[in-house]
Amino acid sequence: MSNVFFISDHHFGHKPIIDFESRPFKDVDEMNEVMIEKWNAVVGKQDKVFHLGDFSFLNKEKTQAIVSRLNGYKILILGNHDRGRSRAWWLDAGFDEVSEYPIIYKDFFFLSHEPMYMNFHMPYVNVHGHIHSQKYEGVNYFNVSVEHWDYTPLTFEQIRDAVVPSEEQ
Repeated sequence: MSNVFFISDHHFGHKPIIDFESRPFKDVDEMNEVMIEKWNAVVGKQDKVFHLGDFSFLNKEKTQAIVSRLNGYKILILGNHDRGRSRAWWLDAGFDEVSEYPIIYKDFFFLSHEPMYMNFHMPYVNVHGHIHSQKYEGVNYFNVSVEHWDYTPLTFEQIRDAVVPSEEQ
């Protein structure tokens, strides 16, 4: 049985993010390698991963090299730093699917790069990235930026169990 994972904001190849977010890496090469190792430590070949944007700052060849090393069927929801490149570019870089728009998953989880406005009438939980180490308050938001999760993708069950009271599962 395969698992479904969620993660965002790797910023592969982006040296300034180490200082911007106080990432615990001596340089960009170490950051890239550790993040690949942490991904593959939990994601198997048959698993599915939703990457919620801001994947890589590298050129296509170097991005392809990273994507090809990562386990799983990879779906990218474009983030603000990904949008300078076309869907076709990201597909050529190795993603199995690429969406320019948010995705509703299991009729309840609203997957997007940036946090989306959720009023109290909306039944969704917004699984998002973009704001890195910051956090939105409230039960309608779940930040999967790498800084919150030790650079490791989270399973669907980890997110569900954190946001849905156990009697509703």
